[in-house]
Amino acid sequence: MTNYSNNLNNVLLDFDTLPIESLPLEQGQIEQAIKVSNNIVNEQKQWDTYINALALFAFESWLDLRAPELQINSNKCSIWQPSYANVIDGVFNLEVGQFKLFLLAVGNMTDEFVTIPRAVVDLPEYAAHFYVLVNVQEEQEEATVESFVSYSQLQSQIESVNLRPQSDWTYDFSGSWFDREPDNLLLYLKCLEEKAIALPQLTTDRVAKRKNIQIELESLIPQLQLGKTPLWEILDWDTAIVLLTDSQLLGWLYQIQTGKTSVTQKVTNITRQLAETGQNLTNKAINVGSWLQNEMDEFTQSLAWNLLPAPTFALGSLRSATLTNKESPAEELEAIIAQLRNSAIAIPVETRGAYQDFDLGTNPLRLYALAWTVEEQGDIQEWSLLMVLGSQPDHQLPENLRLQIKEQNTVLDEKVVQPDSGDSYLYSRVIGTWDEEFSVTVILANGEKLVLPSFSFAP
Repeated sequence: MTNYSNNLNNVLLDFDTLPIESLPLEQGQIEQAIKVSNNIVNEQKQWDTYINALALFAFESWLDLRAPELQINSNKCSIWQPSYANVIDGVFNLEVGQFKLFLLAVGNMTDEFVTIPRAVVDLPEYAAHFYVLVNVQEEQEEATVESFVSYSQLQSQIESVNLRPQSDWTYDFSGSWFDREPDNLLLYLKCLEEKAIALPQLTTDRVAKRKNIQIELESLIPQLQLGKTPLWEILDWDTAIVLLTDSQLLGWLYQIQTGKTSVTQKVTNITRQLAETGQNLTNKAINVGSWLQNEMDEFTQSLAWNLLPAPTFALGSLRSATLTNKESPAEELEAIIAQLRNSAIAIPVETRGAYQDFDLGTNPLRLYALAWTVEEQGDIQEWSLLMVLGSQPDHQLPENLRLQIKEQNTVLDEKVVQPDSGDSYLYSRVIGTWDEEFSVTVILANGEKLVLPSFSFAP
């Protein structure tokens, strides 16, 4: 848990805290909330959208009253996107300054537990720095910003009590963890830096899972079309992740539930949209050329790659990669490079690398990618890609694990962890021209695999 309160004690003493007061809901806000909720077919979801819209309007009024200097951006909110409001309760993708907020309309704050959708806690696309509860008294036409909690505090609660999600894709969090002084939220929004509360990063296994969901969704169209049965009673969570994080699939689901697409178009549309989504994602490439300029594009960052500092080369170093500090990826990479250079593999000082931690099956793995330019041969400009696959701290590589590099459909290189070899790393290096791309795949002995987007070189 991020302990940011200790850093702000002095500021808190000087902060002018006002008593919590109800905010009146204006007639225009109520009418707008009704209009927004009318886009939802399911009656319960329609009501949820209605009061969540009121919660958003009340929060905007509260923020304008208490901290008008803070910039709020609600243009991307789920409330304005019925395909999202149709499946996930609450208001997500709300931005205040550099922070992401999640709002949830609640009744009286006397309940012992607060129920929050699993999607906005577990899925990086929807996770927020702060989760805010707004008490909406619809009949009295008023609302109150009640309490809040940070993402790090929710994660701390999950870990401390081994909290498990409910079967209906929700978490029941203890209400005692929520700060009942909403003015403290204003303080954090003003004084904290975004990095003080780390949010989860996207994983790279979504492309493969998208391909596997097509047949399942096609067979479930009759159930999905009615919109009366909750999704959690129809889909398992792994399938739901793919659906909930794909805007095209959510749009397709919304269309079949609102009757905006004909029966004959349903299977055709989902097949086409899945194919287009997979094609768009696989067409995106990880540009390692920018790493040499100490830059990493947004797409690569979204895949949880971390750019490492330029390595310090110690010529003639005899450090062992197997004995280095694996808790520090930068130190581990330097030891790997030193070992390879001592093995007569030419790695220039200009090389740059990045790493990514991921789980494949039950195996916590770490993958390094290093890139550099190759000395020109005439007019031909070439680059080199070196992939190093290892394990995360306190783990080992499983036997028969394979690291494969392809150029289009041609396998250029493949390395395998041989039984009883004690291999700590798999190394694979390829060279290509600046317009060539390489795909990398990590494969377990049982066939389970991770296919990464292609690596390209565009300096």
